[in-house]
Amino acid sequence: MSDRKVSFRLMAGATAVGAMGMMAAAPAFAAKDAVMAVYSTFTTLDPYDANDTLSQAAVKSFYQGLFGFDKDMKLVNVLAESYDVSKDGLVYTIKLKKGVKFHDGTTFDATAVKANLDRVTDPANKLKRYTLFNRVAKTDVVDPNTVRITLKEPFSPFINVLAHPSAVMISPTALKKYGKEIAFHPVGTGPFEFVEWKQTDYLKGKKFAGYWKTGYPKIDTITWKPVVDNNTRSAVMQTGEADFAFSIPFEQAAVLKASPKVDLIDGPSIIQRYLSLNTMVKPFNDPKVRQAINYAINKEALAKVAFAGYAVPSAGVVPPGVDYAEKLGPWPYNPAKARELLKEAGYPNGFETTLWSAYNHTTAQKVIQFVQQQLQQVGIKAQVLALEAGQRVERVESVAKPEDAGVRMYYVGWSSSTGESDWALRPLLASEAMPPKLLNTAYYKNDQVDADIANALRTTDRAEKAKLYKDAQEQIWKDAPWAFLVTEKVLYARSKRLTGAYVMPDGSFNFDEIDIKQ
Repeated sequence: MSDRKVSFRLMAGATAVGAMGMMAAAPAFAAKDAVMAVYSTFTTLDPYDANDTLSQAAVKSFYQGLFGFDKDMKLVNVLAESYDVSKDGLVYTIKLKKGVKFHDGTTFDATAVKANLDRVTDPANKLKRYTLFNRVAKTDVVDPNTVRITLKEPFSPFINVLAHPSAVMISPTALKKYGKEIAFHPVGTGPFEFVEWKQTDYLKGKKFAGYWKTGYPKIDTITWKPVVDNNTRSAVMQTGEADFAFSIPFEQAAVLKASPKVDLIDGPSIIQRYLSLNTMVKPFNDPKVRQAINYAINKEALAKVAFAGYAVPSAGVVPPGVDYAEKLGPWPYNPAKARELLKEAGYPNGFETTLWSAYNHTTAQKVIQFVQQQLQQVGIKAQVLALEAGQRVERVESVAKPEDAGVRMYYVGWSSSTGESDWALRPLLASEAMPPKLLNTAYYKNDQVDADIANALRTTDRAEKAKLYKDAQEQIWKDAPWAFLVTEKVLYARSKRLTGAYVMPDGSFNFDEIDIKQ
């Protein structure tokens, strides 16, 4: 990797000449190396301990789960051959693929599945994805190729959960060997073996010779490069230094569209962008203040200014495309109403606060600057700060007690990678999901919403479930623990020599068929 170690981050204003000079420095590079430019650094290589879609998406290079989603978010078998569910909805019996090996030579079998589920369901391990799997009561080995999972109570989206990008199979041998350090040493059954992770520069994998799927992967190496600067991410596509880039700066869509080397692709997404408001502290503990913030922001203008039109105002708590999503809005832009509500709440002259962003790329910077200006017009003066991935984990995601949380207004995004409303609501708005467990960064607690979410999980009656999710979403919309901003489209660039790599509606990646034309 040393031949190509020059950091993209230095290239914010890079010219084609400069980028081509970098290319020339790497004559000995592998014949089929795909370079994937992404918008942020990775927080961890342990999907069970990752809250961000990007980290989970990149480690699909090394890891697979029992189930997964295709590029259109349709459920597919991966390491599982088939499954059965008991009539009471409590017992899932899963038949496993035979002849699959982990990168370290360990056989993939029912014992491996049990080791992984036992690890994530043990609260002592304090893994961030514990809440996704905490309905599992026990996992039993029936025979080497059959595993039986018993739930504490019926949990209707369970197979969707097992298809989530965090639900991967890690080598049990590696888990024993590395312990918590597994976050730096991924060992899975995926198409690529781990080579190296230089946290700010790149993550590299090489073709796994023992991969169970004959003829795959079709390329020799895959290199993930965090390119935080939007302009640079666009530049490296035009110069040919990267083969794939996500996300694409919306304002540069037209330039890339015109490039003969690049395919620019946009598609629907279930990526919701919002501001969470810390409901436990003044002034955000007052619903009137939270409603005022929703009225103060012009979402149409935001979609144009920050997303170049590649976004639409949020029409509900859960974005369209996720099962059981309800259309409830958008919240209208009405600064006069915002000022009136602030006055009623006892803040006739507004107040001062902080607005943090979960990302420091330039689109996020534009969003928080726009929101800052909008809020200022109704008297709210917000200091803005864009957090790096490490700062985000430390200041927001790892805070042990709500009362210690420094977060006030927080710009972030989410996609329900199970394709179902449970995972669009529970990790963000159930009281059980406050950090460090999950991402209820609004510290929102509503007993009715908690009950609706819990009861929706238990019922196998679709009409009853729809009713419960509708009630929860309506209550959340009214309580406004968030300022509901936009649902963005996925926009990515792919070099014309690269095929078989896609961005999915949840912002994750599918690169099962990745190949390079020579």
